[in-house]
Amino acid sequence: SSIEFTGPLHATVVKQVRLKNPSNNTLGYSAVVVGRDAGDFSLPKGNTVTIPATRQGFINVEFTIRFLRPAEAVLILISNKVDGRDGATLTFSLKSEVKSIEPLGMIKCKSPCYEL
Repeated sequence: SSIEFTGPLHATVVKQVRLKNPSNNTLGYSAVVVGRDAGDFSLPKGNTVTIPATRQGFINVEFTIRFLRPAEAVLILISNKVDGRDGATLTFSLKSEVKSIEPLGMIKCKSPCYEL
């Protein structure tokens, strides 16, 4: 599965990953972001999530678009034993795309183009 972070340059985009637990046991996961641009992604609400039986849980992933080139990383959710049960390890591809460039500010200056 892939999660896309799109927006203008310098924008901060937050995506919420929904995790469903169809089993009758509570599941727990620890999240880690790995890859070339992993340092640009963060987990602002923590890197653990507990999902009660037959319910759903959420984990937030935040990304600030700093470069024009696409950023890439992988979100890995590793199961922690809760109620003596392990869940499957989950992976998500994280990708970014710059949709527009807005100036942060403008500076006017006068300068001669050429001097002898």
